[in-house]
Amino acid sequence: MSLRHLRPLISTDIGNTFLKQRGGYRNLIAYQKAECIYDVTFYFANKHLTKGDRTIDQMIQAARSGKQNIVEGCSASTTSRETEIKLINVAKASLQELLIDYEDYLRVRELTLWESNDKRAIHTREVCKTNNDSAYYREIIKRCTDEMIANIAITLIHQTDFLLERLLKNAKQEFVENGGIREEMSRARIFHRKNNQ
Repeated sequence: MSLRHLRPLISTDIGNTFLKQRGGYRNLIAYQKAECIYDVTFYFANKHLTKGDRTIDQMIQAARSGKQNIVEGCSASTTSRETEIKLINVAKASLQELLIDYEDYLRVRELTLWESNDKRAIHTREVCKTNNDSAYYREIIKRCTDEMIANIAITLIHQTDFLLERLLKNAKQEFVENGGIREEMSRARIFHRKNNQ
């Protein structure tokens, strides 16, 4: 078979490797958990904080930022690993801010932040590990005290942070191995030239 007959195959190969489409954020467990955190926080802030308290908006905004930056980071990952890494870090930072708000809420009201070996914490970790549907949490928190909701949210934040750390590690590794969009474009162009001479 001549090189001329191989050219369509070569073009197809380039299409499959150059600018791979990414961004399926809805399938990411980290995104699903971030959505749960947002819904729990929206309910909690409006139910258990005093109307007019600036913390309501701050907590809801931090939860939203955690979720939305995962969306933006994943969507940008097709053309910019640097942007993806930056936005995942922003998502982590927003959720850490929210974590402190929940811990502050418990502390100043002399409520309990469950220790990691507390039976309630162990049970909550297991439940949160296997449930990533925000509708599940919207239903159960209606029957929970403010202390319980805060501890559920804290558990979800810790689990999401762990998953985001893994996403960051993978994005960094891929960037180190393959570079950014410019390197990818250069490789594709060289490959194309080499196989079309």
